[in-house]
Amino acid sequence: MGIIAWIIMGALAGWIASMIMKKDSSMGAIANIVVGIIGAFIGGLLMNFFGGEGVTGFNLPSFLIALLGSVILLAIINFFTRGKSS
Repeated sequence: MGIIAWIIMGALAGWIASMIMKKDSSMGAIANIVVGIIGAFIGGLLMNFFGGEGVTGFNLPSFLIALLGSVILLAIINFFTRGKSS
């Protein structure tokens, strides 16, 4: 998967994950892309750990894996930043 596809999938996954976790108003486009790309990596690691395939290209299963990883990443970030003023 090329760098442009990673950026597009990362932006979409990060944006939807930020809406799910109610962080959309505090995140910009770059943060969404970074969260989506790191989330795709986390989701891919989890899928490989449980015996599945990770992110394999620009398709729906890969997008759902990236979305799952992005939601997990935002939940972890929210856990550690809870109670701190923004």
